[in-house]
Amino acid sequence: MTTTKAAARALACLAASCAPALLAMGGPAHAAEGMGIDGASLPLLWGLPFVGMLLSIAIIPLIAGAFWHHHYGKVALFWALAFLVPFVTTHGAGLATYEVAHAALLEYIPFIILLFALFTISGGILLTGNLHGSPGVNTALLAIGTVLASLIGTTGASMVLIRPLLRANDDRRHNVHTVVFFIFLVSNIGGSLTPLGDPPLFLGFLKGVDFFWTTQHLFHDTALVAALLLGTFYLLDRYFYSREEKLPRKPDPTPDTERLGLRGLRNLPLLAGVIAAILMSALWKPGIEFNILGTHVPLPSIARDLSLLVLAGISIAITPAFIRERNGFDWEPIREVAKLFAAIFLTIIPVIAILRAGSAGALSPLVALVTDAAGGPVNAGYFWMTGLLSGFLDNAPTYLVFFNLAGGDAQELMTRLPVTLEAISAGAVFMGALTYIGNAPNFMVLAIAKGRGVAMPSFFGYMAWSGVFLLPCFALLTWLYFL
Repeated sequence: MTTTKAAARALACLAASCAPALLAMGGPAHAAEGMGIDGASLPLLWGLPFVGMLLSIAIIPLIAGAFWHHHYGKVALFWALAFLVPFVTTHGAGLATYEVAHAALLEYIPFIILLFALFTISGGILLTGNLHGSPGVNTALLAIGTVLASLIGTTGASMVLIRPLLRANDDRRHNVHTVVFFIFLVSNIGGSLTPLGDPPLFLGFLKGVDFFWTTQHLFHDTALVAALLLGTFYLLDRYFYSREEKLPRKPDPTPDTERLGLRGLRNLPLLAGVIAAILMSALWKPGIEFNILGTHVPLPSIARDLSLLVLAGISIAITPAFIRERNGFDWEPIREVAKLFAAIFLTIIPVIAILRAGSAGALSPLVALVTDAAGGPVNAGYFWMTGLLSGFLDNAPTYLVFFNLAGGDAQELMTRLPVTLEAISAGAVFMGALTYIGNAPNFMVLAIAKGRGVAMPSFFGYMAWSGVFLLPCFALLTWLYFL
């Protein structure tokens, strides 16, 4: 199948993944226009489909990997309908139409289009040649990837650099730690400085957080954790490298037959175009909106999403097929993300409504854990609760939950409660590295490394690595900034 035909199938699947999120849009919208669910009246039972969806993502791939690979779309559809059918029955098609349209048009569709564009364009960039994995070279690669993650996303940076890193270390006996720290830094922590970097921050951007807010307020957090981890990695890699120098040299399976270089350079202006499109949607304020099924969609948002799709299409058209083939590029990861997140964004609707009700809602005990006696936020609580749930569930919807728990008003959070928003943002991005399931690139890097013969640790073995090296960094971060 040609790249163009495969891309067409991926786009068709992307559109089909919106079906659960748009299923209720056939009913009358006028009855619910401008209205939302009264979260104070919803029992916690409405959150079961959301919990079931997240637990399915966390558990089924570990205990029934083959079943999940073939049927994850059906699992997502099951949980989507488990919410949607009872909701339409009890609350009516009008309210369901409004809520689903609101979530789809303002959150899910822009979110998945950005991921699709970054995934497609970065997949057309190939780093050629064979680096030699000395401690200095490996640390430099991790540092470059950490910076790159905020520019082309954790998914994009991971896909561009993981194969060169593996090739650089394929003649070393001790290389597991290299991939583990790559997941820490490139697949997670490095994506904390812009909405392009990690899905939670893009959701915050869609909610009204300024584009450069995270750059300004998370820079010190990111610089501290990245410096600690890079320094620790260098010392650890020197130790393992010195042990290998005492052993007979292992043959290098990647001969130096090709010079170092970048192929697919025509995609670099397209990445700049993605950044320009995001900035345009933030800065251009024409005051024009379209009322779609009761949801007001600004013209800049529509222009941004169309621009991203055009840029992705250009990348598909101008990138030679052999570049994507050598990158091991295929469309399955974005198809999986599209289907799973369609169900997540749908089932999270009642959870967000309950959280918005605050102490009057069914999740008032959760509110109490992050609220002090005077009614103010407990920033350390927001950091750790957002982070731990991000590590074991998924960081994008977890960010959304705690963003709304803190009030859901981006302007108020940026101005009156900036440390709270910083804690939520840092927790969601940083602690997505705690497990293989905390962020989408983690599993992708795991699969690629295992396919290249790296003896990656088990789920709990990886948690031992993250517990030893990440938790002390997060404890220091808490003491410095969130207490």
